[in-house]
Amino acid sequence: MSTPPAGTTKKRMFSRNDYLAPLPVPTGEKPSDVLNIIWRKNEVFLDIGNYSIGSAVMVLWPMVMLFLSAAYGFRNISPELSEFSLIAGGIITGIPALFIIQGLFREVPLPVRFNRQRREVCVPREDDEYWIVPWESVTAAATQQSSVSQAGKATMGLLIIGFENPDPQAKDDNKHFWFGFNCGGGTTAMALWECTRSYMEIGPEVLPITNDFEGGREKLRGRSVFWGVCSDYLNGIRQHLRDQEIGQAIWLVIAAILLGAPIAMMLQTWKLSPPPDLDYPDIIEWSKPLPPEQWAKRSPELEEAIANREAELAVIRKSA
Repeated sequence: MSTPPAGTTKKRMFSRNDYLAPLPVPTGEKPSDVLNIIWRKNEVFLDIGNYSIGSAVMVLWPMVMLFLSAAYGFRNISPELSEFSLIAGGIITGIPALFIIQGLFREVPLPVRFNRQRREVCVPREDDEYWIVPWESVTAAATQQSSVSQAGKATMGLLIIGFENPDPQAKDDNKHFWFGFNCGGGTTAMALWECTRSYMEIGPEVLPITNDFEGGREKLRGRSVFWGVCSDYLNGIRQHLRDQEIGQAIWLVIAAILLGAPIAMMLQTWKLSPPPDLDYPDIIEWSKPLPPEQWAKRSPELEEAIANREAELAVIRKSA
Protein backbone atom coordinates (compact mmCIF):
# COMPACT_ATOMS: atom_id res chain seq x y z
CA MET A 1 0.00 0.00 0.00
CA SER A 2 1.26 3.46 -0.84
CA THR A 3 1.40 5.95 2.02
CA PRO A 4 2.74 9.50 2.31
CA PRO A 5 6.28 9.87 3.69
CA ALA A 6 6.75 9.59 7.46
CA GLY A 7 6.54 12.97 9.15
CA THR A 8 3.79 14.16 6.77
CA THR A 9 0.66 15.71 8.29
CA LYS A 10 -2.58 16.19 6.37
CA LYS A 11 -5.14 18.48 7.99
CA ARG A 12 -8.74 19.14 7.04
CA MET A 13 -11.45 21.07 8.84
CA PHE A 14 -12.55 18.11 10.97
CA SER A 15 -9.72 15.62 10.57
CA ARG A 16 -5.99 15.24 10.88
CA ASN A 17 -3.73 12.40 9.73
CA ASP A 18 -0.11 12.13 10.86
CA TYR A 19 1.93 9.57 8.92
CA LEU A 20 4.61 8.00 11.12
CA ALA A 21 6.03 5.09 9.10
CA PRO A 22 7.47 3.86 6.86
CA LEU A 23 10.23 4.87 7.29
CA PRO A 24 10.01 5.09 11.14
CA VAL A 25 11.49 8.53 11.81
CA PRO A 26 11.32 10.40 15.17
CA THR A 27 7.99 12.02 16.01
CA GLY A 28 9.42 14.56 18.44
CA GLU A 29 7.22 13.18 21.23
CA LYS A 30 8.39 11.47 24.41
CA PRO A 31 7.49 7.75 24.55
CA SER A 32 4.37 7.21 26.65
CA ASP A 33 2.50 3.92 27.01
CA VAL A 34 -0.86 5.55 27.69
CA LEU A 35 -2.83 2.33 27.05
CA ASN A 36 -0.44 -0.21 28.61
CA ILE A 37 0.09 -1.92 25.26
CA ILE A 38 3.59 -3.09 26.22
CA TRP A 39 3.17 -6.59 27.57
CA ARG A 40 6.73 -7.88 27.60
CA LYS A 41 10.09 -6.27 26.90
CA ASN A 42 13.74 -7.22 27.11
CA GLU A 43 16.97 -6.61 25.23
CA VAL A 44 15.85 -8.72 22.27
CA PHE A 45 12.15 -8.12 21.67
CA LEU A 46 9.10 -6.09 22.58
CA ASP A 47 5.60 -7.61 22.73
CA ILE A 48 2.74 -5.25 21.87
CA GLY A 49 -0.83 -6.31 22.62
CA ASN A 50 -4.21 -4.92 21.68
CA TYR A 51 -6.35 -6.45 24.45
CA SER A 52 -7.70 -3.88 26.88
CA ILE A 53 -10.50 -5.14 29.07
CA GLY A 54 -9.59 -2.34 31.49
CA SER A 55 -10.38 0.35 28.94
CA ALA A 56 -13.79 -1.19 28.30
CA VAL A 57 -14.53 -1.12 32.03
CA MET A 58 -13.45 2.53 32.30
CA VAL A 59 -15.79 3.44 29.43
CA LEU A 60 -18.75 1.61 30.98
CA TRP A 61 -18.17 2.67 34.60
CA PRO A 62 -19.16 6.37 34.19
CA MET A 63 -22.51 5.31 32.70
CA VAL A 64 -23.13 2.98 35.65
CA MET A 65 -22.28 5.78 38.09
CA LEU A 66 -24.54 8.22 36.20
CA PHE A 67 -27.62 6.01 36.39
CA LEU A 68 -26.96 5.05 40.01
CA SER A 69 -26.54 8.71 40.94
CA ALA A 70 -29.77 9.62 39.16
CA ALA A 71 -31.65 6.82 40.92
CA TYR A 72 -30.27 7.88 44.30
CA GLY A 73 -30.93 11.56 43.68
CA PHE A 74 -34.58 11.05 42.69
CA ARG A 75 -35.44 8.43 45.32
CA ASN A 76 -37.33 10.96 47.50
CA ILE A 77 -38.29 13.53 44.86
CA SER A 78 -39.75 11.10 42.37
CA PRO A 79 -39.66 7.37 43.23
CA GLU A 80 -41.02 6.51 39.78
CA LEU A 81 -38.19 8.37 38.07
CA SER A 82 -35.70 6.75 40.42
CA GLU A 83 -37.01 3.30 39.53
CA PHE A 84 -36.97 4.20 35.82
CA SER A 85 -33.30 5.27 36.10
CA LEU A 86 -32.39 1.92 37.62
CA ILE A 87 -34.26 -0.08 34.99
CA ALA A 88 -33.04 2.03 32.06
CA GLY A 89 -29.50 1.96 33.41
CA GLY A 90 -29.63 -1.79 33.82
CA ILE A 91 -30.72 -2.24 30.21
CA ILE A 92 -28.33 0.31 28.69
CA THR A 93 -25.27 -0.82 30.65
CA GLY A 94 -26.23 -4.46 31.00
CA ILE A 95 -25.63 -5.42 27.38
CA PRO A 96 -22.09 -3.93 27.24
CA ALA A 97 -21.41 -5.53 30.64
CA LEU A 98 -22.31 -8.94 29.19
CA PHE A 99 -19.78 -8.40 26.39
CA ILE A 100 -17.14 -7.50 28.96
CA ILE A 101 -17.92 -10.62 31.00
CA GLN A 102 -17.73 -12.71 27.84
CA GLY A 103 -14.35 -11.14 27.06
CA LEU A 104 -13.04 -12.19 30.47
CA PHE A 105 -13.54 -15.84 29.54
CA ARG A 106 -12.06 -15.64 26.07
CA GLU A 107 -8.42 -16.25 25.27
CA VAL A 108 -6.27 -13.14 25.05
CA PRO A 109 -5.08 -12.51 21.45
CA LEU A 110 -1.39 -13.11 20.88
CA PRO A 111 0.87 -10.05 20.84
CA VAL A 112 2.87 -8.74 17.92
CA ARG A 113 6.59 -9.17 18.62
CA PHE A 114 9.20 -6.58 17.54
CA ASN A 115 12.73 -8.02 17.42
CA ARG A 116 15.20 -5.13 17.58
CA GLN A 117 18.30 -7.25 17.00
CA ARG A 118 16.97 -8.76 13.79
CA ARG A 119 14.92 -5.63 12.93
CA GLU A 120 11.95 -7.83 12.12
CA VAL A 121 8.39 -8.21 13.38
CA CYS A 122 6.49 -11.42 14.06
CA VAL A 123 2.77 -10.97 13.34
CA PRO A 124 0.58 -13.88 14.57
CA ARG A 125 -2.33 -14.77 12.32
CA GLU A 126 -5.11 -17.38 12.32
CA ASP A 127 -4.57 -21.15 12.25
CA ASP A 128 -1.10 -20.95 13.87
CA GLU A 129 0.20 -18.92 10.94
CA TYR A 130 2.54 -15.99 11.41
CA TRP A 131 4.34 -13.44 9.27
CA ILE A 132 7.91 -12.24 9.62
CA VAL A 133 7.84 -8.64 8.42
CA PRO A 134 10.82 -6.28 7.99
CA TRP A 135 10.66 -3.52 10.59
CA GLU A 136 11.21 -0.76 8.06
CA SER A 137 8.16 -1.87 6.05
CA VAL A 138 5.74 -1.41 8.98
CA THR A 139 3.21 1.39 8.43
CA ALA A 140 1.90 3.66 11.19
CA ALA A 141 -0.44 6.63 11.23
CA ALA A 142 -2.20 8.76 13.83
CA THR A 143 -5.69 9.64 12.66
CA GLN A 144 -8.05 12.07 14.35
CA GLN A 145 -11.67 12.96 13.57
CA SER A 146 -13.77 15.74 15.11
CA SER A 147 -17.50 16.38 15.14
CA VAL A 148 -19.52 19.34 16.34
CA SER A 149 -22.97 19.15 17.90
CA GLN A 150 -25.09 21.07 20.39
CA ALA A 151 -23.06 19.43 23.14
CA GLY A 152 -19.85 20.91 21.75
CA LYS A 153 -16.86 19.53 19.88
CA ALA A 154 -15.98 15.84 20.22
CA THR A 155 -12.66 14.44 19.02
CA MET A 156 -11.77 10.78 18.51
CA GLY A 157 -8.64 9.22 17.14
CA LEU A 158 -6.56 6.11 16.63
CA LEU A 159 -3.01 4.95 16.28
CA ILE A 160 -3.05 2.50 13.37
CA ILE A 161 -0.14 0.09 12.82
CA GLY A 162 -0.16 -1.99 9.65
CA PHE A 163 1.77 -4.94 8.24
CA GLU A 164 2.10 -6.46 4.77
CA ASN A 165 2.19 -10.22 4.20
CA PRO A 166 5.67 -10.97 2.81
CA ASP A 167 4.26 -13.88 0.78
CA PRO A 168 3.70 -12.58 -2.78
CA GLN A 169 1.32 -15.51 -3.44
CA ALA A 170 -0.97 -14.62 -0.52
CA LYS A 171 -4.69 -14.32 -1.18
CA ASP A 172 -6.26 -10.88 -1.25
CA ASP A 173 -7.90 -11.34 2.16
CA ASN A 174 -4.56 -12.30 3.71
CA LYS A 175 -2.27 -9.61 2.32
CA HIS A 176 -2.72 -6.90 4.95
CA PHE A 177 -3.14 -6.79 8.70
CA TRP A 178 -3.51 -3.79 10.97
CA PHE A 179 -4.58 -3.00 14.49
CA GLY A 180 -5.76 0.25 16.02
CA PHE A 181 -5.39 1.76 19.47
CA ASN A 182 -8.08 4.14 20.74
CA CYS A 183 -5.74 6.76 22.17
CA GLY A 184 -7.26 9.93 20.73
CA GLY A 185 -4.88 10.47 17.80
CA GLY A 186 -2.59 13.48 17.47
CA THR A 187 0.33 13.84 19.87
CA THR A 188 -1.00 11.08 22.15
CA ALA A 189 -0.88 8.56 19.31
CA MET A 190 2.60 9.77 18.37
CA ALA A 191 3.79 9.26 21.95
CA LEU A 192 2.32 5.75 21.93
CA TRP A 193 3.96 4.91 18.60
CA GLU A 194 7.22 6.38 19.88
CA CYS A 195 7.37 3.55 22.44
CA THR A 196 7.78 1.02 19.63
CA ARG A 197 9.94 3.23 17.40
CA SER A 198 12.30 4.22 20.20
CA TYR A 199 12.67 0.62 21.34
CA MET A 200 13.61 -0.54 17.85
CA GLU A 201 15.89 2.38 16.99
CA ILE A 202 17.44 3.24 20.37
CA GLY A 203 16.81 0.50 22.93
CA PRO A 204 14.63 -0.61 25.86
CA GLU A 205 16.22 1.88 28.25
CA VAL A 206 14.31 4.79 26.70
CA LEU A 207 10.88 3.28 27.31
CA PRO A 208 8.75 4.48 30.21
CA ILE A 209 8.18 2.27 33.24
CA THR A 210 5.10 0.22 32.39
CA ASN A 211 2.91 -2.38 34.04
CA ASP A 212 4.90 -5.59 34.48
CA PHE A 213 2.21 -7.97 33.28
CA GLU A 214 4.72 -10.80 32.96
CA GLY A 215 5.57 -10.63 36.66
CA GLY A 216 2.17 -9.49 37.84
CA ARG A 217 1.13 -12.67 39.61
CA GLU A 218 4.49 -12.92 41.39
CA LYS A 219 4.20 -9.33 42.61
CA LEU A 220 0.72 -10.04 43.96
CA ARG A 221 1.68 -13.37 45.53
CA GLY A 222 0.08 -13.73 48.97
CA ARG A 223 -2.56 -11.09 48.14
CA SER A 224 -5.68 -11.27 46.07
CA VAL A 225 -5.37 -9.55 42.71
CA PHE A 226 -8.06 -7.04 43.67
CA TRP A 227 -6.60 -6.04 47.02
CA GLY A 228 -3.10 -6.07 45.59
CA VAL A 229 -4.07 -3.63 42.84
CA CYS A 230 -6.04 -1.45 45.28
CA SER A 231 -3.04 -1.36 47.63
CA ASP A 232 -0.72 -0.34 44.81
CA TYR A 233 -3.25 2.30 43.69
CA LEU A 234 -3.49 3.81 47.18
CA ASN A 235 0.28 3.75 47.49
CA GLY A 236 0.46 5.72 44.25
CA ILE A 237 -1.88 8.38 45.67
CA ARG A 238 0.15 8.58 48.89
CA GLN A 239 3.39 8.86 46.91
CA HIS A 240 2.03 11.79 44.90
CA LEU A 241 0.91 13.49 48.12
CA ARG A 242 4.34 12.97 49.69
CA ASP A 243 5.93 14.48 46.59
CA GLN A 244 3.44 17.38 46.79
CA GLU A 245 2.05 16.42 43.38
CA ILE A 246 -1.49 17.36 44.35
CA GLY A 247 -2.86 17.42 40.80
CA GLN A 248 -1.77 13.84 40.08
CA ALA A 249 -3.18 12.64 43.40
CA ILE A 250 -6.53 14.31 42.72
CA TRP A 251 -6.63 12.80 39.24
CA LEU A 252 -6.10 9.29 40.67
CA VAL A 253 -8.95 9.84 43.12
CA ILE A 254 -11.24 11.09 40.34
CA ALA A 255 -10.23 8.15 38.12
CA ALA A 256 -11.07 5.72 40.92
CA ILE A 257 -14.53 7.21 41.56
CA LEU A 258 -15.66 8.20 38.08
CA LEU A 259 -13.79 5.69 35.90
CA GLY A 260 -13.43 2.64 38.14
CA ALA A 261 -9.67 2.63 37.59
CA PRO A 262 -8.78 0.09 40.33
CA ILE A 263 -11.33 -2.44 39.02
CA ALA A 264 -10.14 -1.87 35.45
CA MET A 265 -6.52 -2.39 36.52
CA MET A 266 -7.46 -5.50 38.49
CA LEU A 267 -9.18 -7.13 35.50
CA GLN A 268 -6.35 -6.14 33.16
CA THR A 269 -3.74 -7.56 35.54
CA TRP A 270 -5.76 -10.72 36.08
CA LYS A 271 -6.01 -11.42 32.34
CA LEU A 272 -2.45 -10.44 31.45
CA SER A 273 -0.37 -11.89 34.28
CA PRO A 274 1.45 -13.42 32.56
CA PRO A 275 0.58 -12.29 29.02
CA PRO A 276 0.30 -14.91 26.26
CA ASP A 277 3.56 -15.93 24.64
CA LEU A 278 4.51 -16.89 21.09
CA ASP A 279 5.29 -20.59 21.45
CA TYR A 280 5.95 -21.42 17.80
CA PRO A 281 9.23 -23.42 17.76
CA ASP A 282 10.72 -21.26 14.99
CA ILE A 283 9.76 -18.05 16.81
CA ILE A 284 11.26 -19.28 20.09
CA GLU A 285 14.55 -19.67 18.23
CA TRP A 286 14.01 -16.36 16.37
CA SER A 287 13.52 -14.61 19.75
CA LYS A 288 16.86 -15.69 21.18
CA PRO A 289 19.62 -13.04 21.50
CA LEU A 290 22.23 -12.64 18.79
CA PRO A 291 25.89 -11.67 19.12
CA PRO A 292 26.20 -7.89 18.59
CA GLU A 293 28.15 -8.38 15.37
CA GLN A 294 25.15 -10.22 13.90
CA TRP A 295 22.61 -7.50 14.66
CA ALA A 296 20.80 -6.11 11.62
CA LYS A 297 21.59 -2.52 10.68
CA ARG A 298 19.47 0.39 9.52
CA SER A 299 19.11 0.83 5.81
CA PRO A 300 20.86 3.85 4.25
CA GLU A 301 17.43 5.25 3.36
CA LEU A 302 16.33 5.16 7.01
CA GLU A 303 19.61 6.69 8.18
CA GLU A 304 19.09 9.59 5.80
CA ALA A 305 15.41 9.97 6.72
CA ILE A 306 16.19 10.04 10.46
CA ALA A 307 18.96 12.61 9.99
CA ASN A 308 16.64 14.85 7.96
CA ARG A 309 13.82 14.51 10.47
CA GLU A 310 16.08 15.26 13.44
CA ALA A 311 17.26 18.41 11.64
CA GLU A 312 13.61 19.46 11.12
CA LEU A 313 12.80 18.87 14.79
CA ALA A 314 15.85 20.87 15.88
CA VAL A 315 14.62 23.85 13.84
CA ILE A 316 11.13 23.49 15.33
CA ARG A 317 12.51 23.42 18.90
CA LYS A 318 14.60 26.54 18.26
CA SER A 319 11.66 28.48 16.91
CA ALA A 320 9.32 27.37 19.72
